[in-house]
Amino acid sequence: MKVLLVNGSPHQKGCTYTALSEVSDALIQEGIETDFYWIGNKPIGGCIGCFHCAKKQKCVFDDKVNEFTALAADYDGFIFGSPVYYSGMNGTLMSFMDRVFFSASRQDPHPFRFKPAAAVVSARRSGTTSALDQINKYFLHQQMPMATSRYWNMVHGNTPEEIRQDEEGLQIMRYLGRNMAWLLKLKEAGEKAEIQLPKQEDTRISTNFIR
Repeated sequence: MKVLLVNGSPHQKGCTYTALSEVSDALIQEGIETDFYWIGNKPIGGCIGCFHCAKKQKCVFDDKVNEFTALAADYDGFIFGSPVYYSGMNGTLMSFMDRVFFSASRQDPHPFRFKPAAAVVSARRSGTTSALDQINKYFLHQQMPMATSRYWNMVHGNTPEEIRQDEEGLQIMRYLGRNMAWLLKLKEAGEKAEIQLPKQEDTRISTNFIR
C-alpha cells in the first residue's frame, strides 16, 4: 500500500514539508510506502469551466494537474499539505486541487473515490482551522474517507526549525500517519473479505436552485 503526500507550499523543503515528513515517518513505521509530490512554485491557473475534461477525461491545460492525476491511480491514500495564507490554503494549491478533483470526477475509473485522505496545514500563528475546512471539502465531494488525528491536523512555526519545536503538532502528525495506516489496512481487509464498495447510481442528479 502506498500514500502520496502532496506538498502544496511554494517552498519544497519548508514548514509544510516538515509536517508531512513526520506523517510519512509514521506511515513507514506501520508498513505503508510513501512518496512526496511537490506542486512547485510556478503559477498554476485555475479552472475555467470549459468542461473539456468531461470529453477527454483530463484537463485542457496539460500541466502538473494532469501529471498528478495520472499518478493518483497508483496510490491508496493521499495527504495534502498547505501553508496558511489569509486563513486559507495557498492560492496555487487551491487552483491545483480545483482542477485535479473536477477533472478526476469525470474519469472512469475514478482515481480518488473511496481512497482515504487528509489535510495538513502549517501556520505561523492562526488561520489553521479555516484552511483545514477548505481542503477537507474536496475529500467530502469525492467520497474519500478522511483520516483523523487526536486534534486538528496543524503545526505552528515560521521555519522548519520552529516546526520541530512544536512537540504537540508533531505528535498530531504521528497520530495522523498511524490512523491513516489503520484505515488503509481496514480497507484492504474488507477487499480480501469481498466486501463490496458502496453502489453508485447510474445518473448523478443535479438540482439548480433557480429555474
